[in-house]
Parts: sequence; C-alpha cells; structure tokens
Amino acid sequence: MEFQGVPAIVTGGASGLGEGAVRALAAAGCKVAILDLQEERGEQVARDVGGIFIRCDVSSAESAEAAVAAAREAHGPCGVAVNCAGIAPAAKILGKEGPMALEKFSKVIEVNLIGSFNIMRLAAADMASREPNADGERGVVISTASVAAYEGQVGQSAYSASKGGVVAMTLQAARELAREGIRVNTIAPGLFMTPMMEGMPQEVQDSLAATLPFPKRLGKPEEFGMLVEQMVRNPILNGEVIRLDCALRMAPR
Repeated sequence: MEFQGVPAIVTGGASGLGEGAVRALAAAGCKVAILDLQEERGEQVARDVGGIFIRCDVSSAESAEAAVAAAREAHGPCGVAVNCAGIAPAAKILGKEGPMALEKFSKVIEVNLIGSFNIMRLAAADMASREPNADGERGVVISTASVAAYEGQVGQSAYSASKGGVVAMTLQAARELAREGIRVNTIAPGLFMTPMMEGMPQEVQDSLAATLPFPKRLGKPEEFGMLVEQMVRNPILNGEVIRLDCALRMAPR
C-alpha cells in the first residue's frame, strides 16, 4: 500500500511502541491520528508529526466509535490501523492472598483483546469504503501481541491470554476481511525500551538484556515502527504474526 496522504490511526500512540509506529507512519507520508488516554503526551507527539490526538478508551464501544469518527472527519476514511494500546498488570492465578480477583483478569482482556477487536471492526468498516488500488487493496490492520502469547511467565495469565487471543484472531480476521481487500497482521514484540522499562533501575535493564540471544540489547520503538511500515508496504504480507524479539524465548520467571 502507498503511504502518501493515507489516513492512519494508532491506538496507544502517545508513547512506547505506539509512538514508534506513529513516527514511522508519519515519516512515510500518512496522516496520523493518535488514539490514547495520555492527553498531554499524545498532543505533543501529534504536534511533532503533524498529526492529531483524539482521546479514546479502546475498551469502550462508544469511545472508540467517536474517536474513529473524529479521525475520519479530520483525515478521511482510515487506510491503516495499528493497535498498540494495552496494559500488563502482573498477578498470580493463586497468590498468597488467595485467587486472583476476576476483575483483574477481565480488565486485561477488555483492553488488550476486546480493545484490539473494537478498533479492527471500526477501521475495517472505514477501509471497506475506500477505493481499492491495483491489487484490490483498501487497507491494513496491524495488532500488537507479545512473546508472552507463547511463553507466558508466572503472573502473566491474563496478559498471555489476551495476547494469545490477538494471535489467534489474526489469520481468521485476514481470511474474513480478504473479500474487502483488507490485510491483517500482528507483531509479537519481545523486550523493548518503553517508558515502563526506562523507569526500571539500570541493573534490571541490563539483566533483562543479558537474556537476549542477539542483539543483546532491548529493542527500540523505532524498530517496532520499521516493521509496522514494512507490513503496510509489502502487499503479500497477510495473516501473519511476526515475533520481534532478538530470538528470545522467555523463561518461566
């Protein structure tokens, strides 16, 4: 797909991996709308790339519908949608204080999995209204999973389940949306230098980097953005989940 002037929405685009995607798409020529709850940071990134910020709770149908409508009014029907909004609280199924509260599990599923589907369904409706290119392509949806979808660590039951759902949905959605000329792919990142990671002590960062086969360093948000760009650019990359993890395989703890 061509980038120049194509409307794009990125959830979680105010920081971390989402910001990496925003900057890559904007640099390639997309008109980017950042959908996030971090207003101050989101507005700043939007100014940096000449895009717009729209407050959005991806787990809410009403909030997402309003946000996608606002992006459409500003830039036109979405051609690229990138799901990066997510949360990763840790809690054991059975901890010292008893079973995990069901609400904790539900919240992660609502944001990470239902939120990804929420944006996918709305973006797909936008994309279906766009004029197809020579291949019949109208749009691209990219979601964010995690290596935890495959090797969930202790305390990651909710997170792993949510990201596993994103992985499982990828091929099914690609097959279903193929008739509309919409491609669907997913990135499963490993360890990246996100704001959460930056807040950890240097020795913790170093110990995590030491677990990576090669290169022995944390990934950069712009490297996530590079893969987002390639997924949009390559017309036959469809229905695929790509690990972006320095060949990491997570240990139980």
